Amino acid sequence: MTLNNPNEVVTRALLRQVAVPGLEKPAALITLDNGHDHTKPNSFGPAGLASLDEAITAALAADPAFIAVTGKPYIFCVGADITGVPLIQDREQAVELGRLGHRIFARLRDCAVPTFAFVNGAAMGGGLELALHCHYRTVSGGAAALALPEVGIGLVPGWGGTQLLPNLIGIAGAAQVILQNPLTHKTLRPAQARELGIADELFAPADFLERSLEWAAGVVRGTVTVERPEVDREMWDGVLFFARHTLDEKLHGAVPAANRALELLALAKETDFAAGTAAEDEALADLIMGEELRSSLYSFDLVQRRAKRPAGAPDPALAREVTKVGIVGAGLMASQLALLFLRRLQVPVVLTDLDQARVDKGVAYVHAQVDKLVGKGRLPEGTAAKLRGLVSGSVDKSVFADADFVIEAVFENLEIKKQVWAELEKIVSPEAILATNTSSLSVTAMAADLEHPQRVVGVHFFNPVSVMPLVEIVRAERTDDVALATAFAVGKKLRKSCVLVKDAPSFVVNRLLTRFLGETFAAVDAGTPLDVANTALDPLGLPMRPLTLLTMVGPAVALHVAETLHAAFPDRFAVSPNLARIVQAGKPLTDRDGDIDPEVAALLQVGSAPLTAEEVRQRALDALAQEVRLMLDEGVVAQPQDIDLCMILGAGWPFHLGGVTPYLDRTGTSESVTGTRFLPKGAASLPA
Repeated sequence: MTLNNPNEVVTRALLRQVAVPGLEKPAALITLDNGHDHTKPNSFGPAGLASLDEAITAALAADPAFIAVTGKPYIFCVGADITGVPLIQDREQAVELGRLGHRIFARLRDCAVPTFAFVNGAAMGGGLELALHCHYRTVSGGAAALALPEVGIGLVPGWGGTQLLPNLIGIAGAAQVILQNPLTHKTLRPAQARELGIADELFAPADFLERSLEWAAGVVRGTVTVERPEVDREMWDGVLFFARHTLDEKLHGAVPAANRALELLALAKETDFAAGTAAEDEALADLIMGEELRSSLYSFDLVQRRAKRPAGAPDPALAREVTKVGIVGAGLMASQLALLFLRRLQVPVVLTDLDQARVDKGVAYVHAQVDKLVGKGRLPEGTAAKLRGLVSGSVDKSVFADADFVIEAVFENLEIKKQVWAELEKIVSPEAILATNTSSLSVTAMAADLEHPQRVVGVHFFNPVSVMPLVEIVRAERTDDVALATAFAVGKKLRKSCVLVKDAPSFVVNRLLTRFLGETFAAVDAGTPLDVANTALDPLGLPMRPLTLLTMVGPAVALHVAETLHAAFPDRFAVSPNLARIVQAGKPLTDRDGDIDPEVAALLQVGSAPLTAEEVRQRALDALAQEVRLMLDEGVVAQPQDIDLCMILGAGWPFHLGGVTPYLDRTGTSESVTGTRFLPKGAASLPA
């Protein structure tokens, strides 16, 4: 069966002979290069693999001292070309893709000539697996990321990674790289790869290739000895038992790729390499032909492409330059915003609040965080000193007179926010952009009494500000393109992904989460036990259970948003009296481990009509489907893709769900509730 991807950006394997001092014969150096700069990394599709196969054949024909594989500047190889996956129509094609990679990579592993990988840059997925097939590996200190991220997108390392890595560095390290890191979105730094034993040597980027060739020559001559510790097989089963238990607690079986990876790691303990890689082929084929992977690839495309080209965003050329930022408020959220603006824009940032003590506390927070970054080696002292000098505070709002961008982060009360803007409009220049970080209130109402309402825009950040990648950019009824363009430009400089949303109650993420939590509390109010309601959504593999989410958001905040949405949509958003009781109790409903506080639970008053977990889950999904359809009909966002992007980046919903709409389509909920799918068949699912 022939594999073909007409859209493949082919990574060529370019062969040259290199004379190496101390060796009689030249080395064969294969450089992977797709002809583009580092912004389009090397990857392997069928044509790229064929090119590597040809280069290995040509290298062996030249009878070299050794064969080495390296990459173009900054990039070794980031793995398989996943753009070709949607073209795979049947399981046999998927099996063939696994076998093709295995056959070609195995030529380096089984080669009679010494083989080396000179990992000069980012090496992920199949790129790192290629390196693992080589007999020896060096890594550049400048390599941006090293990882086997497949489980995070619904696959397994399918070109030898599950069999080679545990037998190289041990099962504990392999479980970290193959399971833990992908599920927590972590990669390895070069020094970590060296410490784990993935790389045999670490060299500085300035002369990486020269040092690697010199070191390889020493290995070939026998003057350099590579020592690798013996792999401990006694702890193998115990590590995997613990890993399975942890995955069950976190994912509840919702991510098939994680379980398949565990099975393959178990095989690697005793199974011979050929049988282990054959099992990889079968696992890879099953997952490629599964709905979770197609949803994951859809999610990946949203995060990598759509997030960088926000739908409906105005011409970036309209954006105004921001040379000074004002922040109204000096509480925790305002202080987090101040730190973010300071680090990314490196312009003067000034905070104001009602009294000097609050202002001083906010500025002190920023200074303390800067000091922490210095202590962790993430910020040079020179830059830190500059940042400390750029942040200031005052109780006098006149300090905003020359600010280009002022954002308020005060208490969620419409009258208070309107009062803030009324005061500021008399101080700031007519061109200054006024932004609100409101999470649920009407930006239109906030700006209604201003002389220049067109420059007011919603810029809704998520907590914690430094971590959460999403910003909802809210266009009010009179917001102009200049204000919007400036907000998008600022968001980009802050390294956030921005989605344009209409000025509607609670926008996207908070509206959907509130509807979702509302169904959970409705079930509790009806008499469903807390633990049943809380675990009902476990089969989805969400990042946290509903009541843990409530505790993290804060019951008071959740109650306020629920009240806001109830006022707007009383037929769909109820205000649970039990939620009000939790707020009155002044204690979190769950602890850090997600266990429910029995004292708070005892305060709840419930009915006598409990639901099963299945009923709670289906009601929650039905409610989400209804709300998504209404939001699309109202034009809150341009397309379902924007809702999914918001839920992935703003609520941490996992890739394997595709956000919200692919899962609702996959389970038939969309059609049963709304009469139609949100996405066409094949967009985030298997082809029709």
